[in-house]
Amino acid sequence: MIELRAGVLVQVTRKASPQFVRPILFRLIRVRTEWITYDGWAWLDGYQIDAKGDAVARRSIYVQPAGLLPPEPAPTRQPVPASRAATSRRAPPTRPHARVIQGDKVVDELP
Repeated sequence: MIELRAGVLVQVTRKASPQFVRPILFRLIRVRTEWITYDGWAWLDGYQIDAKGDAVARRSIYVQPAGLLPPEPAPTRQPVPASRAATSRRAPPTRPHARVIQGDKVVDELP
């Protein structure tokens, strides 16, 4: 079981509560010990975390702490192979026109 302390990041799934059909990441602020609960259940205050690691909503959730999971590791980006990287380069942009300086004047010259 995960130690519930401020700042811990957990994944909340259906194992913790039936309401979490879609798992969420949750950063714990505190366990609400002053609220009466059934045995094996707890109220948690914290923030729902998005895929970028930003807090998107403050929530109080009712869960079974034994069902909380550690967060899944973030996917690592694979380097692009050199042969593929060389073919994906774009050609430099072409200039639509050039500027020509004639004496004190700047004249736009079309290609």
